Amino acid sequence: CTDIKTGQPATSHVKAALEKGMHVTTTNKGPVALFLPELIELAKDRGVRFLYEGTVMSGSPMLNLARETLAGSNITEVKGILNGTTNYILSEMEKGNGYDETLKKAQELGYAEAVPDADVLGWDALAKVTIIANAIFGSNNKPDDFPCKGITEITPKAIAEAKERGKRFKLIGKVWLEDDKVKGSVAPEEIDISHPLAGVMGATNAITYTTDTLGDITIVGPGAGRVETGYSALIDIIHIGGKR
Repeated sequence: CTDIKTGQPATSHVKAALEKGMHVTTTNKGPVALFLPELIELAKDRGVRFLYEGTVMSGSPMLNLARETLAGSNITEVKGILNGTTNYILSEMEKGNGYDETLKKAQELGYAEAVPDADVLGWDALAKVTIIANAIFGSNNKPDDFPCKGITEITPKAIAEAKERGKRFKLIGKVWLEDDKVKGSVAPEEIDISHPLAGVMGATNAITYTTDTLGDITIVGPGAGRVETGYSALIDIIHIGGKR
């Protein structure tokens, strides 16, 4: 379940396992976007671990990189392409294809669901933004706390005009610190063509961390897929096994 309104039935399953003293790893965005602080606290109370690396960028080590490798840096902003379906659609529209035509092709290729609202309206990216805010920045936000706008109003003409200005449209999920407060948003942005995120095309994800010590760090990788998602769960299991 990736329903960011309820997180069910997955949340009940996760809670039941934790309450019985079981370690839990999940790639399910719903429970993590809605109840991460509560689930972490429950895991601590039971002396077990709750890990969820695969909820953002699937097999790409987005969360582990921030929490472990970048532990010596202050991360002031995280922004990126968090939904491969919308990135594919925008990439194809840049070639002059219409939105409806491109969405249909994305559905035929299996990138988009028959009812694509979670992708094209930005809800999937919003769930991931909320997870980033809570997991990396230590906030206690819900998806409804952040503004969210999808790609349904973007036209091939707007994309072509942006390209003439040296820009490229991307659906950007972003979390940042402002006056010591955690802010977040999902919206289409015109990214300068020289930025690493602008060069990420097709059904691919990418994220840029802005740090005080290392500047900007960008990673690019798959955001979905059976092997990639399974790999993220495997890494969580290895971490659990190594720290018992």
